[in-house]
Amino acid sequence: MNILAIECTHAALSVAVMHAGVVAEVRSSDWKKAAESLVPLIEKVMAERALDLKQLDGIAISSGPGSFTALRIGMAVAKGVACGLGIPLVPVPTMPAMAASLQAGTGEVMAVIPSRKGEYYYALYLPEELASGVWHDEVKRGSAEDVVAAVSSSDSSGSGGTVIVGRQLNEIIPLLEGSSAVYREADCFSASSLFTAAERLFVGADAAELNGVAPDYRQMFSPNGGK
Repeated sequence: MNILAIECTHAALSVAVMHAGVVAEVRSSDWKKAAESLVPLIEKVMAERALDLKQLDGIAISSGPGSFTALRIGMAVAKGVACGLGIPLVPVPTMPAMAASLQAGTGEVMAVIPSRKGEYYYALYLPEELASGVWHDEVKRGSAEDVVAAVSSSDSSGSGGTVIVGRQLNEIIPLLEGSSAVYREADCFSASSLFTAAERLFVGADAAELNGVAPDYRQMFSPNGGK
């Protein structure tokens, strides 16, 4: 199965293609210019694998939560390509995909993604959930203190050793001092991290359902509340 994957939800930008089980990926540090960068990145990664877009069977998109603007741009590009080719578009939830990409071992993993200024989305995943690819949909939103309190609650339950994975969580990292939690930068999470879930989700996917695919904003956009 030939799948194109796009990840541009927050603080990073990457596009990958899987062809005959072989993955090629390109990344860009210019995340805030996703509108200008995504199509050239798609062209570049397809050229690396000597593939034509018409050879694609489907597209996977990291669906959020994340930046309102980035989610909207990524989804628009993915829908445009999928619609033009008449192939399915499958949304892959960003938080469990990011947690699963860590491959942290036997402990719990908490994925954290910035929301509005001073707020974060966070969700805790058990190792068996991440291994199975069947993920819960319980995502909370709160302050840095709320995130750390949730980690402390998890530690007190006896699980211990929770790994927090995120990007540039500079407000949260100092608050973890003295806890058993460990922070890991989400360098491991990119478009290629979507393929395992995408292959499973593509079973039964229908190109005719394209209009029903939407970003997982988890909140309404506010012009004065950040993005």
